[in-house]
Amino acid sequence: METAGKSVPTIPGNTFLYQLKRKLPYIISYGILAVTTLPVIFMYLWLIIQSFASNMKYGLIPEGFSLENWEFLWMNIVYKGAELPSIWTATWNSLFFAGMLTVLEVLIGVMAGYALSRLTFPGREQILKITMILHAFPSIALLIATFYILNFMSLYDSLFGVVLVKTALQIPMTTWIIKGFFDDVSWDLEWAGLIDGCSRIKVWFRIVLPQVKPGIASVSIFSFLSGWSEFLLLYTFIVSNENVTLASFLQRLTSDPNMVNYGVLSAISIFYLIPVLVFFIFTQKSLMKANVGGVKKV
Repeated sequence: METAGKSVPTIPGNTFLYQLKRKLPYIISYGILAVTTLPVIFMYLWLIIQSFASNMKYGLIPEGFSLENWEFLWMNIVYKGAELPSIWTATWNSLFFAGMLTVLEVLIGVMAGYALSRLTFPGREQILKITMILHAFPSIALLIATFYILNFMSLYDSLFGVVLVKTALQIPMTTWIIKGFFDDVSWDLEWAGLIDGCSRIKVWFRIVLPQVKPGIASVSIFSFLSGWSEFLLLYTFIVSNENVTLASFLQRLTSDPNMVNYGVLSAISIFYLIPVLVFFIFTQKSLMKANVGGVKKV
């Protein structure tokens, strides 16, 4: 076909194959995503079905509907002849642990991140490097030293003691993330506030902090989720029923592989998951902004 002496490219004869060729990369990408995601989806579906089924034939086919597995909501579970603590006690302890961790981590991380971003002092670059090295230490490598410190401070079997330990382990990465957000705030804003007669603290609180709200929100979300899912430190340093958390509660149900009630275990696992889902639904917009702050030069 020609128009005004120029040829116009035509769509290949077989339109279907042409469209298929164009969409093939998307089809492959979504296909791989579906294949890798389906096992996770089936896992959660199995948990939900198992928790409401009176029996699972061959471990896959539900037989009957029952709320027996959810009786832990209004009565304590008896396991291996002993009564486990109330699920609501474990839930409150988990919320307390995650909440305290979030408050301390954000408070310390915001102040440290601002200082490393704005202030110049001897050893600043060395501190920046050391913080990343400290974050590289796994929790399990510090268990013995942590035990002696907590025992010396009379904080063994104390949720607050474990909060302090977890906070210390999380602070390096939190500081680096928050520093990246402070690096993106223009110096001109601070200078304008100082020229208008504001103190350095007032400028930090009234002008700078509102500019890094996405960073604070992101760090808060990660801190809460990290505290909610923490197991190793709580399992090691918490021994009393009064301080048990949901992660340790689940471990107690699986301590003997021959006596595991998978129906009850599935129900409690879903109960453990619900607060995280609700939390994510209300904070996903802030969570998606976690990559806004970038670490610039030190």
